[in-house]
Amino acid sequence: MQDVAVLDYRAPSLAANSISTHFSGDREAAVVLDVACGTGLVAQQTKRHGFGHFVGIDGSQAMLEVARESGLYQDLKQCMLGEGQLPVQWGLFDVVVIVGALNNNISVKILFGKCKHVFSSLHQHHDNLQYKASLERELKQMEEEGHGGIPENELRTCAD
Repeated sequence: MQDVAVLDYRAPSLAANSISTHFSGDREAAVVLDVACGTGLVAQQTKRHGFGHFVGIDGSQAMLEVARESGLYQDLKQCMLGEGQLPVQWGLFDVVVIVGALNNNISVKILFGKCKHVFSSLHQHHDNLQYKASLERELKQMEEEGHGGIPENELRTCAD
């Protein structure tokens, strides 16, 4: 965790701020799915905004152990993104957040159509600008095809 502090990794706090700004429901009752939760940095920041119910998914058992020790998560599951469906019961989540993990190998369809509010972060570099454009096209196509009636503004992205 010190490594990310040294690097001034702001994505978790930017995502938490974005969630806080755009989520209008009951924060205390809201359930947040933290996809690629890592050690729990996003949950730590989001808790500061009044959220308290977190479910985490990550591919690394070592990261999940650190997240478990934080005491913030009600449930943690190991799963590699891009390898099938996520091991969660959809319909339980008010917010889905994914920080530092969306890339060309991850289809946004694993998240959308499942939850109304999805928040993500994308690193600011050339490859991700192309990916963001691709992501926006995929969301637009999903909306046109009627997958969950996703309004364009429901994906909130923040740059770290």
